[in-house]
Amino acid sequence: MQKPVLVIKLGTAVVTDARGMVAPATIRKVAAEVATLSAGHRLVLVSSGAVGSGRGFFGGYKGTLTERKAAAAVGNPILIRQYQKALHAYGIPVAQALCERQHFSDRGRFVQLKETFDVFWENGILPVMNENDLVSNVELKFSDNDELATLTAIGLDASALLLCTSVGGLLDSDGKVVARVDKVDGAVLGLVQAGKSSLGLGGMSSKLTFARLASSLGIRVVICGLNGKTPFTDALAGRAGTSFAAQTSNLRARQKWLASGSITLGGIMLDRGAVRALGQRRSLLTVGIRSVDGKFGAGEVVQLKDEEGNIIGVAKVRLAAAQVTESMAVKRVMAAHADDIVLF
Repeated sequence: MQKPVLVIKLGTAVVTDARGMVAPATIRKVAAEVATLSAGHRLVLVSSGAVGSGRGFFGGYKGTLTERKAAAAVGNPILIRQYQKALHAYGIPVAQALCERQHFSDRGRFVQLKETFDVFWENGILPVMNENDLVSNVELKFSDNDELATLTAIGLDASALLLCTSVGGLLDSDGKVVARVDKVDGAVLGLVQAGKSSLGLGGMSSKLTFARLASSLGIRVVICGLNGKTPFTDALAGRAGTSFAAQTSNLRARQKWLASGSITLGGIMLDRGAVRALGQRRSLLTVGIRSVDGKFGAGEVVQLKDEEGNIIGVAKVRLAAAQVTESMAVKRVMAAHADDIVLF
């Protein structure tokens, strides 16, 4: 029996010091945990810190998109060297995996990516992932590494996803870590603080969004910190961080890929009747569409929203945006087949 897949994401504020440089002591601590957990898991590490590691090499750095791309190109080798050095002490080779959205948006490319990871694991190699910022199209970038880690976890059918943050978990109104969340609802979202680290792009709101997606697709999620001697082991054992229980999911691999890894270029708002019909595994007809947002072509993936604007799923549409708009008054025009619709 294959070992379960575990994806661990480390945020910028976790792996870097006050100057934005990678902290070697932190990397050594992560390496020790990786060495312990590798005995029972196939591991993937998604690590931020490249931009923070590289920005000090640019005079008058202002954080523009071009400067961030350049900083990432300088910082990625620095970051991966730290991991290589720390994990070498445990006999674990490291592979750098720089990805773009297109590696997830095309099913064939993603299958190739998965097969490459299988080769890594068969040979005891740890893949360390990050976005390929230098060449990523700004319109198709990952929102942050929380998204990259989540898409990776879902696509690789991981058993668990650890999102490591400097605050150690979701905090309640008294500043204490919430041990367990059964459902990400309005009350939970209300706990999110407006502030975020100056070094990272994400935040607790981002983590809750992706925790909701991953847990709804059958993956246990823990938002945790790096405190203690064995932070990841403690998080998996329920002794630290905030746990989001995995929900029952009967989706096939292709449906999970569709729900998580596809590029969404627009949105479709549905009326209540259409939402009910999709819940009964029916196809989406244009008569149930209230409005169209964005420009997309036939065969592309869009978000499905209810009348309150909540994202309820995704669909691979058979019509372009303009065709959907033109056909909204026609009852029997199919916008998306039931097999190409995934509800969250």
